[in-house]
Amino acid sequence: MADARPKQPRFHGRVPGERQCSAPGCTEAGEFRAPAEEGPRSGYNGPGEWRFLCLDHVREFNARYNFFNGMTAEEITAQQRPYAGWERETRAFSPGAAGMPRWADFLDPLDAIQARYGTGRNAARQDGKPLSDADRRALRVMGLDPEVDRRALRQRYSELVRRYHPDRNGGDRTYEQKLQEVIEAYTLLKKAPAFA
Repeated sequence: MADARPKQPRFHGRVPGERQCSAPGCTEAGEFRAPAEEGPRSGYNGPGEWRFLCLDHVREFNARYNFFNGMTAEEITAQQRPYAGWERETRAFSPGAAGMPRWADFLDPLDAIQARYGTGRNAARQDGKPLSDADRRALRVMGLDPEVDRRALRQRYSELVRRYHPDRNGGDRTYEQKLQEVIEAYTLLKKAPAFA
């Protein structure tokens, strides 16, 4: 049974292409990349200059290559430290013009992402506080506008509990499901960032 996988190249690092070996007097194909002896070294601005060598010349180059060539004793010591490179400062991600919402303000992480990058479906209220889809559904259950404040939310909750509770409406148990929905909606909303 024949193996259907493509055959891997024999030598790692071979760069296909039509170029001649850059070693003086060599007519072989330059298939292996090596850093140029002169010119900028690889660093912040990119990989530096490259030259292409044949297999024999790249083996010769690798045998004599010295990473520390041209460095001072202090630079060599700095490169050999166990934590070399870790002290470099990295730039922080920009929060953007509107800033990032606090993850703790949301029950669902997708609501936080939607609040930051959404197209307006979960748009913030006029005071800038975000409302998730669950918050909007809970406000509809309670019959409230999204711009309502915490005090009006609490007043509406008290009004609906009095209306639907069997002890307050003469023992009528037909509204128990509605009462449960109101309690769940209020529990969700009082923890929402818009009403915190």
